[in-house]
Amino acid sequence: MKSISRFGFLLSLGIAIVFTACSSHDEPSIKSGDLTLHFNNQLYTKVDFSQAETDLITDFQASEILKINGESFSDFEQTEFTSQSVNDMIGKGNRLTISGELNQDSYQIKKTVTATVYEDIPNLIITKVDYENLGDESIAIQGWENNRYTVAGEVTDASEAGFWSFQSGTYPSRQDWVLPVGKDFYQKNYQGMNSSDYGGGTPIVDVWRQDAGLAVGHIDIEPQLLSLPVNSEGIEGGVQIAVQFDADSISTQKFDRDLAPGENFSTLETIVMAHTGDFFASVKNYSKIMEAKGVGFPTPPETAYEPIWCAWGYERNFTVDQVINTLPKVKELGFEWAVLDDGWQIAEGSWVTNNKFNDTSMKEFVDQIHQHGLKAKLWWAPLAADPGSDVHENQTDMLLVNQGGDYQHITWWNSHYLNPALNSTKEYHKQLVEKFMDEWGYDGLKIDGQHLNQVPPDYGHEDSQEYPEKSLEELPDLYKVIYDTALDIKPDAVVEICPCGASISSFITPFMNQSVSSDPLNSWQIRLKGKTYKALMGGDAAYYGDHVELSDDQSDFASTVGIGGVIGTKFTWPADADPEGKYVLTEEREELVAKWMDIYKKYMLPKGNYRGELYDIGFYSPEAHAVEKDGKLFYAFYSDSFDGEVELRGLESGKEYHLMNYETGEDLGTATGPEAKLETSFTHHVMVMASPE
Repeated sequence: MKSISRFGFLLSLGIAIVFTACSSHDEPSIKSGDLTLHFNNQLYTKVDFSQAETDLITDFQASEILKINGESFSDFEQTEFTSQSVNDMIGKGNRLTISGELNQDSYQIKKTVTATVYEDIPNLIITKVDYENLGDESIAIQGWENNRYTVAGEVTDASEAGFWSFQSGTYPSRQDWVLPVGKDFYQKNYQGMNSSDYGGGTPIVDVWRQDAGLAVGHIDIEPQLLSLPVNSEGIEGGVQIAVQFDADSISTQKFDRDLAPGENFSTLETIVMAHTGDFFASVKNYSKIMEAKGVGFPTPPETAYEPIWCAWGYERNFTVDQVINTLPKVKELGFEWAVLDDGWQIAEGSWVTNNKFNDTSMKEFVDQIHQHGLKAKLWWAPLAADPGSDVHENQTDMLLVNQGGDYQHITWWNSHYLNPALNSTKEYHKQLVEKFMDEWGYDGLKIDGQHLNQVPPDYGHEDSQEYPEKSLEELPDLYKVIYDTALDIKPDAVVEICPCGASISSFITPFMNQSVSSDPLNSWQIRLKGKTYKALMGGDAAYYGDHVELSDDQSDFASTVGIGGVIGTKFTWPADADPEGKYVLTEEREELVAKWMDIYKKYMLPKGNYRGELYDIGFYSPEAHAVEKDGKLFYAFYSDSFDGEVELRGLESGKEYHLMNYETGEDLGTATGPEAKLETSFTHHVMVMASPE
């Protein structure tokens, strides 16, 4: 058998086969926690999750599909299966390997599915499929699907959603990452470019009902060009999810479509996860897998939790005097960071100071920030070069060339992409960080732009790239260069990456120690993005809620504080400093800032543990979040208007707690764990602290 060498390789990794069977009448299965994956004689699968009130999957489904010559094939007659123990970099577990064959028309294909589970990551199963051409003629591979499941349930109008979802596609509309799924819904969630400068994401999607949900995705350690569609169009009795690969999405240099006789190819490692509650559990499990594979997430320095003032209130036409004259008020109100935003540079790609700095050097400017007792952070847009800029004109070899032979456009600055895979590009960015932080003295970086999340394949560097997709596969390596250089210069440096409006790519998050809501459209986005980052990067991740002026009514500090976020603003001061006056710090707004600064610094909730598993952001009403810190639980409930009973979850069984509104100081009585209920009436939000008696 041609698969012997494959199993021989597995044995060399220390895998011992403990059970073997060959019978077309058996239905093998593998279990992870409360999740079981069953296979039938055609290698269809059925997912069972014992915590679900009703079946997530009602019957066996064709979940792994091969697409060749314009046809889809999923029926492979089972020939054998083996069960074995594993002990590898992820941990201890078990693996089921099952094979089947297709003999149809001129096709003879062997399909081998491996399903692996790990003791320390329950309710998650890793799958991988190998296809071998047993026939006499070549096969034209057009794509594959793994983990295609229709999650059972009633699909209603989105306003009365029977399903909620986590979507990982990035689009120019900057839509919600979490949204209900109604009738005739479809979102492709392609992980490549969905417009000239919007693309990428965290490669999982999740669909859940009120009782349980299912998530699928891939766990390669590099970005890959595939789709994660969520679909209710024409789907009977549920919502379909899948991991989908289209061969036309990548180059022939990376993937040879022709599978000759005797040859085989393998899909990516993909996952299926089951859970109760919302998407928090699946993103957290995905994060555990990635960390086990060596893709870790940094521990934030203390500086990453400090509140932020940004000069963007003055926008690109700021003056140095405007910024410097605002600093005394910034310091007085308790902010510890001052950020110089877009507009200091001659151009993207000419990262030198413009005529705003004719009378003072950038080093002198940073020194003045430091003299006010503040840390200085610099805005910067890596990977972008404007036509006419120094890089664009003098280092054209770094420019990324798309499949059409053109430079790839970045819309916001009318710039072009640089290719992050090139050593010259990495060295160029390294030298810029050294200038910003060593020569000029900045303490941190605000790395900004929707284009940061993903890049297209580069077809203009065949001499230095094995294949065009190297540009996107090595995008994380560029961020590593930036991050490592910054921390080598200043170990407590803050590196914030703000991929404006993008669905965050998990491949770049290991190289930032401060995440951000990245130009949220409203307070809801601040909260749902915060929940996502806390699942991905840890319960104490330093998540910056962005300028409060981007929240509802330009004043919703509660949405950032209540989820354990870092607060910030872009106010201008004094009143006559900004003729347009859009963000002037009036007396009323100053009182608001001072109030929330006091609450923020008193409790420092970002340093606590965000308890995202306690409340379902889709189905629980009112929307609820909880942070555990110093033995206390801090709850935040959000609604336009609410009058009724809320549940205080996560309390220790039998323990009595004193309840207080930690925004107003109002005494709310006592409660006893493990769950308590509180009658409350509020508009917008209410904040409750439960302290052990």
